[in-house]
This record gives sequence, structure tokens and C-alpha cells, in this order.
Amino acid sequence: MLLSIIFTSFIGLSCAHLNSKNEANPKNGVLSERQASYPANTIEMPIDHFPHKDQYKPHVTGTFKQRYFFDSTYYKPGGPVYLYISGETAGTNRFSNLKTGIIQILMKETNGLGVIIEDRYYGQSYPFSNSSTDNLRYLTTEQTIADNAYFAQHAIFPGVLGNLTAPGTPWILYGGSLAGAETAYSVKTYGDILYGGIASSAPIKVVLPYPEWYAPIQRYGPQDCIASINNIVAKIDSLTDARNAKAIQELKEIFGLGKLKDIRDFAMTIAFPIGGPMNYPTNTWQELNWYPDYNSPDFFEFCNNVTNIDAPANITAIDHVLAKYTHGQPWTNLGNYATYFKKNFLPLCPSGDYDSTSCFGTQNATYWEDSSNGAGRSYLWSTCTELGAYQVAPAKGPALIMKVLQVDYTQQWCNWAFPKGKYVEIPKTPNLLAFNDYGGFNLQADRLAFIDGSIDPWLDLCYHSTEAPLRTSSDNNPEYLITGAGHHWDSYGILDIDAEPMFIQQAHRWEIKTVKKWLRAFKDWKPCHTNITVTG
Repeated sequence: MLLSIIFTSFIGLSCAHLNSKNEANPKNGVLSERQASYPANTIEMPIDHFPHKDQYKPHVTGTFKQRYFFDSTYYKPGGPVYLYISGETAGTNRFSNLKTGIIQILMKETNGLGVIIEDRYYGQSYPFSNSSTDNLRYLTTEQTIADNAYFAQHAIFPGVLGNLTAPGTPWILYGGSLAGAETAYSVKTYGDILYGGIASSAPIKVVLPYPEWYAPIQRYGPQDCIASINNIVAKIDSLTDARNAKAIQELKEIFGLGKLKDIRDFAMTIAFPIGGPMNYPTNTWQELNWYPDYNSPDFFEFCNNVTNIDAPANITAIDHVLAKYTHGQPWTNLGNYATYFKKNFLPLCPSGDYDSTSCFGTQNATYWEDSSNGAGRSYLWSTCTELGAYQVAPAKGPALIMKVLQVDYTQQWCNWAFPKGKYVEIPKTPNLLAFNDYGGFNLQADRLAFIDGSIDPWLDLCYHSTEAPLRTSSDNNPEYLITGAGHHWDSYGILDIDAEPMFIQQAHRWEIKTVKKWLRAFKDWKPCHTNITVTG
């Protein structure tokens, strides 16, 4: 789909041809007046940190220019370095974290220097001129976290006096979402180089089907709206179960999508206001935020329209059109749902060719093979090879999306996007051990903090998952669950902690105290192998 898609990725992050969420939503990159932008610096980063591993054959010996951006406004000699992991978007889209967010907060409190490192295969940090299947073989979790360790040992900050490299200087990492997992794995693996880290909303235990993405919406969304969607979806599922082609076509026409052939494309498209699977063109539950400048309340606008009790008769009449297929039972609020959808989503396809890949269709296999470098393709690669967590309908109980949306729907995009190369072939399903071998819900490392939000759609992959054991915090292994918060809400700030909502204010004060405790103990830290190198 050649739409301006917002991904349900771990920040956001996606389809092979689309922009990442933060690239599609510039509000996530807004800067304060203190500084308009940061100049880009580059480091010559080895493409292959593991020249003896068969997985990366044939090995290359070159480097690529990896971008980084830093802010030394608050730095004083002896202060720490805070490394913000950019994750699945360009580093330029993370400037707000140096300006007003968690890195600014920590820099100010501890006289630190903040730096954003752009992940390999994102922004302008590409090792190759295209992202063919073979060229993507160096986009793995272990290569990415090795970048972080190598960077901490070799980084130079023009205009800043002194040697700030690790382990002589305390380097503390921060990442949210996928970058949160990269933070946790970096500290776990390279604890002799990297002093500590805060992993926010980090998916540390991944699965293949992930229906739980919709669980917080089901649980915490406006219940009249949620019940309406549940009932409409249940009725749709009854039609697909009965293979009632005539009724299904009538349903498609009600949404203005009669031309959309594949029932799964239809199911995904009408789910756009809710989110997923994998992508959606407007803001959803995941884009809610505590701070108005970052908040995108489209989800509540959708729900308010679905439950409109003052809808005109021509709209409420739609609720009865399909009653002949459901034993005379009306489809309550179907007219509201379809009317909202047609008003807000059909204009995104001005050609009216809704089944094309330029609009809502996904079934053109050759379309997915475009190997141009892009955040969407990079994120899809990681999803297909290691990450998984395909959003699907639940096996039982109420559902917000149609049950035709299952693993096979996402997997087909993987197979089309990444045909077998000369050297590399993607697995039949993602190799989840690439994440889970770091410890899953039992992951721990010295000075590794986990912070999550209780209404985050990704919560059940995170440290505070409802499937994880009861957590007990300590100075060495701190943890914090922000009640009522969404996806890495702690990463945002407004330059005034006292003016923040209490639940965010207290999370930020906890992070400040946590880091200060670590820094006070730095003088007693004795890394086992201070001369460790990443490559070779």
C-alpha cells in the first residue's frame, strides 16, 4: 500500500515499502526552541562484527558510515554519556529526546552528554546501496547491539574536551520499544563496556502470533464502542464461516470496498482505526500520549462516531441491511462505523482503485520485492526473521478484528518481500530465539532497568507482561510499571517535571534516582575485561 502508513511496530514501527511511524508523524520529532537541530556526525562502523560466524557468509570486511547526533549543553568533565538508541526510524526523528525528553532530563540532572545513534539500515546508515535479501543478512539483533558497544569504545565528540569512551566513562543506554530490547541486550551482552541502561516498553519475550496487541484496547477502551465493534466483528465472522459470498460482498459495499478482492485485505482495511495488523494510516490506541503535543486522539474520535446516538436515519438504516443474514438481528452501529470509515479512509485512495497496492490491496507479490533502502523494508525484515509478534485475531472470546487475520497473512508479505538470495534465505517463520535466548522474561543484567506502561499494546512482550512473574525492584535490577501509561511514555518530557502529570512525574523522578545511584557506584566498578573488542 502506497499510503502514509503508521506502523504498529515496537515504536512503531511495518511494511516493506512504507514509512515508519515516526517518519509519518512529524510530531514525534518536534524540537524545542533551545536548538533547531543537531549536526550529523558519522563513525566508520564495521559491517560485520562476527567474521567467524557462518550465518554471515560470505563475510565482508568493509565499514559503513553510521550517523550519530549529540548534545553537550549540560556536560561537565566527568559526567556520563547517555546513548539513546534510535531504533526503527531515522535518528533525526529522535531529536525531541535530546531537547525535552528523557535524555534531556537525565543530562540536566547529572551533567551528562546525550547522543543518539542511528540504527544500522535506518535513516542514512545503510551498509549497502540497496536492501536485497543478501544485503540484509547483516541486519540482526546481535550485529545491532555490537554497534552500540563498538560506538561506546570509539566515539568522538567534536568540540568536547577529553576522552569519553567506555568503559572509562559511564555509558548509560536508553531505548524505547524495539530499541528498548536492543538496550537490554546490549547491557546484558557487553556489560564490561556499557555501564547500564533503561529499557522502556522493551519486547524481551517474543512470540509468533500476538493477539494480545488488542488486549489493552479491549480492556481499557470506551466499553460501549468496544462492545459495538465486538458485536459487528462477530457477525462478520459468522458470514465468513458460512462462506456467504453474497453477504460478504454486500458488507464490502457498505464500507465502499466492493472492489477489494481478498477478504483479509478487507479485514485489515476496516481495522485501520483500531490498528494493524502491521500497519495503519492514521493514529490509533498506540499513538495516545500523556502530553498534548504528542497525543493523537484519533482512536477516541473513531469511538465517539461509532457510538453516536444522534446519527441521522439514513445512517442508522444501514444497521438493518444485513439483518437478513443474522436471523433478523440488527448490526448495531454498523452504519456509524462504515460512515466514519468512508469519510476518513476512502479519500486516502483518490484513484478509487482500492484493490491496488497503491491503495488497500496487498496481494501483488512482485510489488513487495522492491529492494530500495527504507525503514519499512528494514523493519519488515526484522519482523520476518527474528521478531515475529504478528498481530492476529484471538482464538476465542470477543475480537476487535476479523478472525481471517492470522499468521499466514503477514507471513505471505515476508515471503514475497524477501525471495531467496544467492547466500541467504529467510526462515519459514521468524527465528524467535534471536530475541528469547537473551533470557526472555528472566532477562537480568547489572544496572539494567525496565520500565513499562500498563495500557501498552505491546505490554505482554515486555518485562511487566501479564504472563511474567511478579516483579521485585532493587537498586541493581530496578523495575517500574507506570499505571495508565502507554508505549514508552516515559521517553517524553516538557522541560518541567513539576508540571507533568503525577504518574509521569514520578516515573521520571524514579529514573533520575536510579541513574544517580548507579553513578555514585561507578568509581567502584571493575569491569572484567576492559580491553574487550567487539570485532574479530
